[in-house]
Amino acid sequence: MQIGKRLLSSIFLKGHYSLFCRPPRSLPKYELRFLQCTYCRRSRIMICGLDTLNASVSSELCQEKDKPLDLCYTAEQRAVILQRLNTATESELEQVKLLRGRKAVNIVKHRTTHGPFHSLESVMNVPLLKHKSAVIVFNSILNPADKKERKKGKVHLAKFIRPEVDRALLEDASSIVSIVCGTNKIAWTHMDRARTVLDWQQAECKSFMKGTYMASDYLEDISAVISSFPPADFFLVEKPGISPQNTSLYPVLVHLRTVEAMLFALLTPAREPGSAPKVLNMMRTAVGRHFNLIVGDCRTSGAETVKKMMTESVIKQDPRVLFPHDLVLKHRNSFQMSSRNRGEELCDALLQAIAFFELLRE
Repeated sequence: MQIGKRLLSSIFLKGHYSLFCRPPRSLPKYELRFLQCTYCRRSRIMICGLDTLNASVSSELCQEKDKPLDLCYTAEQRAVILQRLNTATESELEQVKLLRGRKAVNIVKHRTTHGPFHSLESVMNVPLLKHKSAVIVFNSILNPADKKERKKGKVHLAKFIRPEVDRALLEDASSIVSIVCGTNKIAWTHMDRARTVLDWQQAECKSFMKGTYMASDYLEDISAVISSFPPADFFLVEKPGISPQNTSLYPVLVHLRTVEAMLFALLTPAREPGSAPKVLNMMRTAVGRHFNLIVGDCRTSGAETVKKMMTESVIKQDPRVLFPHDLVLKHRNSFQMSSRNRGEELCDALLQAIAFFELLRE
């Protein structure tokens, strides 16, 4: 007991340098705040107002859904969060965790219609933003994750490109042809390094998924399609994400693997041993994640994303992708909900080409 009293007196004794006393001309003055006890949720422990502690306190407190969001953060933290949400552009908001895709669009649309956000609670009026996701967004704004330097090498590229290729060769590519195969179509996009669409087409293949998958019929259709391909530094063939364990889709898997093998065989020129391949696989799931199209284990349609890019190409001075005017007119009605196919192969071929150049720049 005596030891405890001496310890407490030494901590709070005036004139001595202790936890809550500020030595002259040394440490900055800290504001005393309370730490919520994570065990009983009632007891409060006084702590110094360090930024790192504040972040962990806010994160812990906001796990309670009934607790108002504005009470989870200090006035300074609220000001930082609201300033970012009220002034950031759509592309800047997409850099925040959970705000890629529709959430960033909804935030810009909401503040344009209703004015700037005045409280953290008002942010939850934005569609798709609920209490839990809002907390993650706020904490991400306060403590942006330090992006670790990614190694420029084969290990990183293997996540979305196969076979392995030296990154420098891919970065030097002036143009690529992105190819996506469907059950009755093959679509391709010719794009340059500046993400300008040079060509964007699809062709029907009448022999696909018919009868006994005759190799001669497949070869005839695929050869006719390849004859329309422009020259490029690399040809990217989509790697489907269908699992062999999914027996109900086994006929589709056999079809896609057959077309994939023929494309590799017909597009690969004779090359010297050790030289870089010209035909590559790109993972369908990697493209889906890049555009936030993965829901659970499935990839959703990218039609809305492509339609938005086409619109921006017409109205914006510096669009994400530049479409020639004739291609916009040609494909403007290819992705309607009422259409039979909605041009999914066209969408996927374009998104794959964009993802290739954007992932290389990260």
